[in-house]
Amino acid sequence: MATDAPVQIPRQRISELIEREEKQLNERTQRSKETYARAQVHLSGGVASSYQLRDPWPIYLERGSGPKVWDVDGNEMWDFHNGFGSMVQGHAHPAIGAAINARYSAGTHFAAPTEDAIAVGDELARRWGLPKWRFTNSGSESTMDAIRIARGTTGRDTIVKIFGSYHGHHDGVMVSIGVEYDQIGDHENLASLPYGAGIPQAVVDLTVPVPFNDAAAMERRIERLTEEGRKPACVIMEPAMMNLGVVLPEPGYLEAVRDITRRHGIILIFDEVKTGLCIAAGGATERFGVTPDLVTLAKALGGGTPIGAIGGTEEAMTAVEDGSVYQVGTYNGNPLGMAATKANLLEVLTPEAYQHLDALNERILAGCEAVIRKHNLPGYSVGVGSKGCVTFSANKIVDYETFKANQDKDLSELAWLYNMNRGIFMTPGREEEWTLSVTHDDASVDAYVQVFEAMADDLMA
Repeated sequence: MATDAPVQIPRQRISELIEREEKQLNERTQRSKETYARAQVHLSGGVASSYQLRDPWPIYLERGSGPKVWDVDGNEMWDFHNGFGSMVQGHAHPAIGAAINARYSAGTHFAAPTEDAIAVGDELARRWGLPKWRFTNSGSESTMDAIRIARGTTGRDTIVKIFGSYHGHHDGVMVSIGVEYDQIGDHENLASLPYGAGIPQAVVDLTVPVPFNDAAAMERRIERLTEEGRKPACVIMEPAMMNLGVVLPEPGYLEAVRDITRRHGIILIFDEVKTGLCIAAGGATERFGVTPDLVTLAKALGGGTPIGAIGGTEEAMTAVEDGSVYQVGTYNGNPLGMAATKANLLEVLTPEAYQHLDALNERILAGCEAVIRKHNLPGYSVGVGSKGCVTFSANKIVDYETFKANQDKDLSELAWLYNMNRGIFMTPGREEEWTLSVTHDDASVDAYVQVFEAMADDLMA
């Protein structure tokens, strides 16, 4: 972060640039506008997922190759979105394509076990140091099943999560994700709030949020819940928050959480859907040196196919093995996805790949930080592995409360528009981050930094 007090950028200047850039983006995406009109006839809202929406219309993509994507208007862009972090392999990777092609001719689905599932389980166990694995088809399924396993193992109903973290779209975790600052509640007693309509209040009340990076506050909430006869079954958390840009754990925090959950007999679940293979061969578990009872994976795992996984200790997975918890799904361990995942793990995301990703991320983070210091902007760069962002805040973000109190949403919106208008495809939300792929190179990350500098120059003009 800059050592001098950051400059105060006139809000009027930010508004002017947003208006200019929005107009330019709309002019460049007229075929997306036409596609959106057709899509709305039978696709609800014109998209397959609410997170694909954008006002006035979404950007429809046509194809991707390596580190680049092309939209329906023919705009060529470096891809830093990478499918919300799923495509750390790059698009259409030949090794994954070859595995899928070979598997297709031998049959794509049986709802029966196949050899590749064994190979994938073996490799995940090696990487994460957790001996037992099951497969799902998404991150949402993985976290949903992990919570059910924890409840079945402990015989308890309450779950604890981090306020502001997203763990998928099932009812139990669609709680206390995105709300206004004045609705968060007291730091020691954060509010349980539904994320949108259709979530029963009874389910909301079973999910108790606590702040990130404050192990003492977590333990005090657990102790109060225990006194109320509501001892939690589990704590589910991202080891590094990936829904507020990037918020890293403070030194000693994860170790303290591991100690607290162990002493209280509570199952610790690391949701590594967004960290996972994006930040190290063994994810955040390897990167930060703390091993949970259960870990959930998806996104980057399947090499572009919808594959998720749950890994656990022998003790934590006993309820699955003895049949007391049903962990089921017709497409679990689907042969096509398992073939892609095996190739992804053994041929693509190698030690050399992670060395490459680390070097690229250090380069882009340093480049962005240099721009911030040169112009004395209110913000800082932060990241790990293939993930990173510029956080537009003069103060360090350590949890959801500090994020909502400090993050400059207008600057974040402007940065997204600058990227989209200058050949950088980025995640649409203010709270998202970039994901690099193994196919990115110095030229691609330098292009990102150059766009950021162009925005900074215009802000200071």
